[in-house]
Amino acid sequence: MTTTTPATRPANPRFSSGPCAKIPTFELSKLQDAALGRSHRAAVGKAKLKAAIEETRDLLGVPADYKIGIVPASDTGAMEMAMWSLLGARKAEMLAWESFGAGWVTDVVKQLKIEAEVKTADYGQIVDFATVDFDNDVVFTWNGTTSGVRLPNGDAIPADRAGLTICDATSAAFAMDLPWDKLDVVTFSWQKVLGGEAAHGMLILSPRAVDRLERYTPAWPLPKIFRLTKGGKLIDGIFSGATINTPSMMAVEDYLVALDWARSVGGLQGLIARADANAQAVWDFCEARDWIDNLAEDAATRSNTSVCLKFTDARITDGAAFAKAVAKRLEAEGVALDVGAYRDAPAGLRIWCGGTIETSDIEAMLPWLEYAFEAEIEALAQAA
Repeated sequence: MTTTTPATRPANPRFSSGPCAKIPTFELSKLQDAALGRSHRAAVGKAKLKAAIEETRDLLGVPADYKIGIVPASDTGAMEMAMWSLLGARKAEMLAWESFGAGWVTDVVKQLKIEAEVKTADYGQIVDFATVDFDNDVVFTWNGTTSGVRLPNGDAIPADRAGLTICDATSAAFAMDLPWDKLDVVTFSWQKVLGGEAAHGMLILSPRAVDRLERYTPAWPLPKIFRLTKGGKLIDGIFSGATINTPSMMAVEDYLVALDWARSVGGLQGLIARADANAQAVWDFCEARDWIDNLAEDAATRSNTSVCLKFTDARITDGAAFAKAVAKRLEAEGVALDVGAYRDAPAGLRIWCGGTIETSDIEAMLPWLEYAFEAEIEALAQAA
């Protein structure tokens, strides 16, 4: 091989899009105050769960009259709870521009079988929000984790909408400004932007969503794990730390430590700035080269967390095989782990750029990406 290996390696090569890199200061010793072996219903457990809720509210700027709950099964569980409990009162519009949004479409159309209009866009593009009727209930992802395409802002969502907006924000929360007045339901998981542990989801409800829950009963049976009301009233304990099922108190402690670190780097705006700097380094790298590009076609919709890339060199005849080879070489060198595109997405790479990533690690990794590309191109030439 004639390609020269770069001189510098990332200190942390973990660029997975979920579970994502831990906070830079993470050590297991930081979790020593976890309420292990204690009931989550004991005073110590309740206090930690309530702290996780209220510190989330403070860091994200969630309005005081919005409810925040910790729920099981990660972001998926939170979204399923919201859709199964809230949809069906009126027509729905399902918006999808990547695989997870498409999954919510399947749930609503094939499982719940409610009246719904489906609007989709190809990978790299986004649904035209100007065509959406917000008098219907609207379900969408803010940031397409598998496409690297995000909603740039909430301007298209009217304040006087009649329907509910149900937003999967799992790779957007803590990295993007979310317009709370435009969102009635927001879900995310701990394992994305703050690098938390898996299996815990967050469910945030506006007063309008709570009103729907208390006035509307779905036509289908709800499993216990989805039930948010009792006797026509919201089960308020869910939103003060009395979780539906038993949470991991180790994972709760890990989340609290991550929230504390987030405050130390400037809170939400500090986290956004870190993600922006990371993503910009990748974008600048692509801009200076003619063999790689951002999958997002419109710069305004580029994700600053799950940055998805595609190879554009004409010498590449099998895009999927080439991208896998590059990702495999990067992993073998120990410089970039888990950067292959999502299995349902177009061939390419996906580099996590959320706030737990150091820009210096992105900058150290990118020359290795060029090295891997050139090495695989050389391999193609030798095989020809």
